[in-house]
Amino acid sequence: MAQEQTLPADAESLSDRGDAIVVTGRVQRLYRAEQTTVGKAAEDPMNIPQALQVINSDLFADQGARDATDIYRNISGVSFFSYAGVTFRGFRQDQSFYDGQRGNPFIGFSVPQLFNIERVEVLKGPSGLFFGPGSPGGIINYVSKAPADTPSLRMVATGGNYDRAGISAEATGPVDDDGIITYRLGGFYEALSPYRVNSNSKSRIADGGISIKTNEGGKLTLQATIYDNFLRANRLRGVLVDNDGNFLTSIRWNANEKTDFLHLKSQAYQARYATSIGERVTFDAGVRYFNARETQQYHEPRGLDPANPDLVRREFRDQIRPVHGLSFTTNATARVYVLGMEHKFQAGADWYDEKNVLDSRILRTGVTSLSLSNPVYGTSTTDAARAALLSFTTTDTRTKRQGAYLQDQISLTRSLLLVGGLRYDKFRDGVTTSTGNIVSSRASYQDNDVTFRTGLVYKPRPDVSAYLSWSESFEPQSAASQDANAGGPFAPVTGNQVEGGLKTQLLNGRLQANLAAYRIIRRNILQVDPSLTPINGVDQLAPIGEVTSKGFEIDLSTDITPNWVLLVNYGYNDTKITGTVAGQAITNAVGNRFANAPKHKVGFWTRYQVPAIDTAVAFGGEHVSRRISLSGQTVKPYTIFDASITKGLGFAEILLKVDNIFDKVYAASGFSAQSGHFPGEPRTFLAELRFQF
Repeated sequence: MAQEQTLPADAESLSDRGDAIVVTGRVQRLYRAEQTTVGKAAEDPMNIPQALQVINSDLFADQGARDATDIYRNISGVSFFSYAGVTFRGFRQDQSFYDGQRGNPFIGFSVPQLFNIERVEVLKGPSGLFFGPGSPGGIINYVSKAPADTPSLRMVATGGNYDRAGISAEATGPVDDDGIITYRLGGFYEALSPYRVNSNSKSRIADGGISIKTNEGGKLTLQATIYDNFLRANRLRGVLVDNDGNFLTSIRWNANEKTDFLHLKSQAYQARYATSIGERVTFDAGVRYFNARETQQYHEPRGLDPANPDLVRREFRDQIRPVHGLSFTTNATARVYVLGMEHKFQAGADWYDEKNVLDSRILRTGVTSLSLSNPVYGTSTTDAARAALLSFTTTDTRTKRQGAYLQDQISLTRSLLLVGGLRYDKFRDGVTTSTGNIVSSRASYQDNDVTFRTGLVYKPRPDVSAYLSWSESFEPQSAASQDANAGGPFAPVTGNQVEGGLKTQLLNGRLQANLAAYRIIRRNILQVDPSLTPINGVDQLAPIGEVTSKGFEIDLSTDITPNWVLLVNYGYNDTKITGTVAGQAITNAVGNRFANAPKHKVGFWTRYQVPAIDTAVAFGGEHVSRRISLSGQTVKPYTIFDASITKGLGFAEILLKVDNIFDKVYAASGFSAQSGHFPGEPRTFLAELRFQF
């Protein structure tokens, strides 16, 4: 049955015209998030006293997004740092969640793909209540596509410059006549020879799932995904720059040889059961296991040769990184009346165990330097064989996380909500380092912490929500820093945030605008304390670092007309070191500033549909202000634009898109003086032919 539709005030009356079709815009129809699970239970975003954004697969398709880096421009307060890492409200953040659980199959240096992702949920600020230890900037949760009740088949053929070619297909629907069992099958392949010299990539994804309706309101979903990414000469560092941020050579320059590679093979398996018990109780439980192996051989740039500023020194690295993890989670909600007020009680627990091993051997002598102006490749063909004669140094990291939380959302009145919750976490970390089976160091640490979150939501009308919240986060200190000789053990790094904001879904969802202002303080950051005498030759550490992040964000999604949509976001952030010791530096900071943390970031995208010819034109852009690299070098501001045309063909649809229209040379982020800045992509063309049945 069709969902009942309340017409906007400016909609033409239908009573005088008989039957008619009411056309709604894309923001109302496709981009609007009625619910999000970023708080572990389904909830209206208007009831959450914290800034969040939800980006769904409809926007992925409209923008031709391929991987996570393609959607950052839609998220205020988030900008690119390196590989899959981002700067989030001023802080570096590398952690991602899948369906609310730990277990990222794209370990280390591969970027999450969007082929099998239904939506991306972004919770901004400390999220310790629901997700446990993590950065106070926020979290990104990838929600997987699940089997659907409605049968459909989608096929996409892809092409473009840089030898881009690919094909994907996905099918879903019921297995039996009663729809008790539904399925989803998908496959993705894409090959590309990027603009960096010698590089090439091949990405494969196989995805499948089955859902079984077990009872009234209950469903069990089983999913499996296999990833195989082979990246030739694509374990990329940056291109060297001067202190003013100017590239010293073409952005096509690459320190890697043609024989270098990164190969990621990983699998993720998960099961999730969700049910409702009556109308007021819900319960879900999930288990997720992933197993990944990343093998890489590459040439690492080590800065300019002091004797010849045209030569970049290199070393050869041979690394194997097997990682596997297992997580469990369970959540329950109950709506009850107490003293005439409705309470939504929410409780949950999670458990995670991960083993992360790095086998690394580094060849530092006899590796040929590479010219910036006239690089000659192929002179280092024996580096891999010489490195194979070295012993691996093995770093074995074990991570265990256990946590439980409780939250109550109280409807004080029809317009006023009070939210409060707490979480208890217990963690254990251990790191063992050995070379040739001889252990050189072993450190472990365990502790626990309690975090809190509270907020007040005022809704003068259903489509307007004002809120104020206070939330906490924590991060365990690295196990290597817990050495008793260094003064350990140490309490975790803590973070807390005060945030206020306004959310709207005016004009029946045609105008969705969010405003948030925040202040985050991060404390207990370890540094060497020069006032203390070293013990057994080990410098003494002390939790004497503090960072303060302040800013505000604006997000706007609106249907200017039913055929014309506009999305705009702006983020202002000022992150500074507010506590330290003279002569000491906090990780990822230079002076009193944080690396790759822009003060200003703007993103926009607008799309106009011409129904008469079944064609849409779109235009978008991004601006990121000046930043600094980890070495204090300037990362220049940049502004880039893209455009697309989408044409319906009756039996199919074709998308033609160009990114970086004006072929601007820019740095997407800064890294170090030895490795340079990460260049942004030059002008890129993409074509997609889409079939939907």
